Amino acid sequence: MKNITLDELKAVQALEHVPEEQLNWLIANGQTIEVPEGERFFQKGDPLDKTYIIIEGRFRICAMQGTKIREVLIVKEHTITGYLPFSRATNAFGYGEAMQYMRMLKIEKAKLQDAIKQHYELTEALVHAMTSRVRDFTSMQQQNEKMFALGKLSAGLAHELNNPASAITRGAAALQCQVKLLPELFKDVASLNIASEKIDSINNLLISKTGQQNKQMLTMMQRADKEDQITDWLLDHEIKDLDMAENFVEFDFGPDDLDHLNSCTPSPKLNVVLAWMNNYLLQEKMVADIRDASHRISELVSSVKTFTHMDKDTDKQLLDIHSGIRNTLTLLNHKLRKANVEVIEDFDMQIPQVKALPGELNQVWTNLIDNAVDAMETNGKGVLTIKTKKDGKFVCVYITDNGPGIPAELQSQIFDPFFTTKDMGKGTGLGLDVVTRISQQHNGTVKVKSEPGNTEFTVCFPINDN
Repeated sequence: MKNITLDELKAVQALEHVPEEQLNWLIANGQTIEVPEGERFFQKGDPLDKTYIIIEGRFRICAMQGTKIREVLIVKEHTITGYLPFSRATNAFGYGEAMQYMRMLKIEKAKLQDAIKQHYELTEALVHAMTSRVRDFTSMQQQNEKMFALGKLSAGLAHELNNPASAITRGAAALQCQVKLLPELFKDVASLNIASEKIDSINNLLISKTGQQNKQMLTMMQRADKEDQITDWLLDHEIKDLDMAENFVEFDFGPDDLDHLNSCTPSPKLNVVLAWMNNYLLQEKMVADIRDASHRISELVSSVKTFTHMDKDTDKQLLDIHSGIRNTLTLLNHKLRKANVEVIEDFDMQIPQVKALPGELNQVWTNLIDNAVDAMETNGKGVLTIKTKKDGKFVCVYITDNGPGIPAELQSQIFDPFFTTKDMGKGTGLGLDVVTRISQQHNGTVKVKSEPGNTEFTVCFPINDN
């Protein structure tokens, strides 16, 4: 085995300003070790009681997610890892596996603690390495969670946008077909000789039917009965196009209305007036469908803009938490429908606004609601209850699902980074850690109570941000 030299330690950037005598102390009190490719040199849960200075090679830190392995971090050569002075980490959250041959210097924690008392520059370098590790790990953690959340929202949003976009495409194509019929219909209608007062009567009927604001909602049985009545009337009057029965029922026409049209139409031209009217009603329906689909797309875009607060600054601002919750529900609507989840909103609309970062707060609602829906998937259906209320100087949000619950032995671990009960690809194990960090950033708290059929997360924020 080739022992680690002074020059090799000097090549480690974190140690470049440490005096040589202190680096020699490291060599004298450390042990050169080699790790073959593919070998694990620490396991999840092992105490962090050794410092490793990697001279050659690299290793990966992996965590078990369900029954599968997830790569969390790659540690490269010239990195100091393991135990570092003043770090609060006590145990490894995953196992370390060499990705290629490794040679490194290992120093026991007890010996390094002696160095803290004797060697200032060395201690300073190790503390800098520790703070860099915290910064890099936090950045990676946030990026992983954001990308995972973005992927879930993007998939749901793409599906939500696809439905109205497809409806617009279908409606435009159908509308174009109806418009092509207009020249021929115009020729037939122009040949009619109808008194002006009867034309006004037909127009008034048409305007009243298409202008109705509160149409009666029909059951399938009621609609079928009305279509049968219209079909029988058309057959009695020798009208061959029976498909128009469905359209007339859609606009609340009955046999009496058709009798009125017949009385205003010179015989035997009833089929011309009905064909023209049916074409008009179809166009009206298609335009309404296109308008509704366009409005749905506009709502989704508005929800995304509000959810991300693209046009806001990065300072905390007073906001109504209900707006963020509802925008989150809009973006997760596809997943809620797919999982057959009923949403109950029990909102206290009188609670005061809270001072917060809107985009950050929306991450809290996204993670908690998404987790609740995933939990209820095993039931094939579920009820999600979101309640808000003022509790003293706090605004509290309660998110409750009737899924199978969180086992008591796991409830103390669910807020830990990378801990998840979901299958690989369904979660990063960072969601609840993000919820905790954002809550603390806003001087708030997050708690959980769970039993089979009732899991409740409570998030509380101070009204005055204090």
